[in-house]
Amino acid sequence: MKREIPILITLIFGVFMIVQFFIPHPAVNDIANRLQNWAIIVIAFSYVLGSANILRINGELVYRRGPGWLYKLVLVIAFFMMVIPGMFLGIGEGTWTNDRLFTNTYIPLASTMYASLAFFIASAAFRAFRVRTWQASVLALTAVIVMLGRIPISHMIWHDLPNVVDWVMNVPNAVAQRGILIGAALGAIATGLKVILGIERSYLGRE
Repeated sequence: MKREIPILITLIFGVFMIVQFFIPHPAVNDIANRLQNWAIIVIAFSYVLGSANILRINGELVYRRGPGWLYKLVLVIAFFMMVIPGMFLGIGEGTWTNDRLFTNTYIPLASTMYASLAFFIASAAFRAFRVRTWQASVLALTAVIVMLGRIPISHMIWHDLPNVVDWVMNVPNAVAQRGILIGAALGAIATGLKVILGIERSYLGRE
């Protein structure tokens, strides 16, 4: 019964959340909104649990001087530096926590990390654009055109080059992105149905 009851609860509420889209009744919508609010509350508690778990794991490594304990110590200190001021000073626009810790500290660090990723992306692109097949040739040619069209002097190379790049991004690229999104949506639907029907039980732990 330890597994049958959670599976039954998942089946009932999962089917209800699907069916409520096809029954535009105020009572049904009210129940659906209540369930969604409960889910938000559970997610909020999961953040608290996740934060406590992060502190427990990294705190133990710092205490035992485990591998990379200095990085763990920085993580723990940064965690408290954001949480404690946020609890007492708030995190909204114009607060000390948002302006000093987030805007002036976190965002520059994140920008630095993403800037360093540019070198790894360039290395990966060099390996990926090796022309061995006609598909690779099309990919390499398109990448070169897009990169040349995005530089400030692209109009000096060819006055219509920016327009060509815009067409590539808005037509072939958009079509490919929509295809990927449709595939991801179908995969999410299939996974959700497997969870609702009890086929996928990994969220219950080990058998």
